[in-house]
Amino acid sequence: MARLLIERDGGVRTITLNRPEKRHAIDSEMMAELLEAFTAEPQADERVTVLRSTGPVFSAGADLRERSGAVGEPSGIEDVFHAIEIYPLPVVAVVQGTAIAGGCELALHSDFVVASTNAVFGMSLTQIGLAPTFFLAKKILEVAGRVGAREVFFLGDPIPAQRMFDLGCISRIAAPDDLDDTAQQVIDRIAANAPLSLRATKQVLLQGMSYRDGINYDDVNAQVRDVFLSDDAQEGIAARLEKRAPNFQGK
Repeated sequence: MARLLIERDGGVRTITLNRPEKRHAIDSEMMAELLEAFTAEPQADERVTVLRSTGPVFSAGADLRERSGAVGEPSGIEDVFHAIEIYPLPVVAVVQGTAIAGGCELALHSDFVVASTNAVFGMSLTQIGLAPTFFLAKKILEVAGRVGAREVFFLGDPIPAQRMFDLGCISRIAAPDDLDDTAQQVIDRIAANAPLSLRATKQVLLQGMSYRDGINYDDVNAQVRDVFLSDDAQEGIAARLEKRAPNFQGK
């Protein structure tokens, strides 16, 4: 079964995560489909891509059951986030519910996030014995700033949409019943703009952020990889899957 549903309506392409039975957890198949969807050249009439999902959960992040035997190995998920970020046209994420870890990054790598007041975001890596790579951390630093990034990463707790809005991480919040209308207003407004202007503006904004890509971060990522390979990481993932408190030993 396809992990994504893709629809086109005029200048709007809508990509819907399609794994509700697994809380839209991002497995290797979904990664491959997302990467294909965001590395393909936009059709001539496209103006904006909408990223959303069905049901009460936006995305629970990377599929831990698939990844539990491959902790510390590259998953390809960062390539997906990068493809979304550099996609030539604006990407609007519509977040109706939980967006945790990879689900949070999936939303925040979009250009515009419209969220329900019921939505919660979070990066729970430290709670399961993991740590963010430089690539993942820089996005939170970019949108939340240094103080907000510490709140997101060190606590690891779910953060309500209102707090994420206050931190400047998301662009619009709306009551659950108003979410679709609020999102549609944003989508329609973007889609009404000049296509060449949208493309050029996206490139200007990306260029303004490109300074961070020249930073050498091999040393911190090596430390992060050691964390991924630790006993605590294995314990943390097992505890999360078994729905119990982890017993971290610091090794």
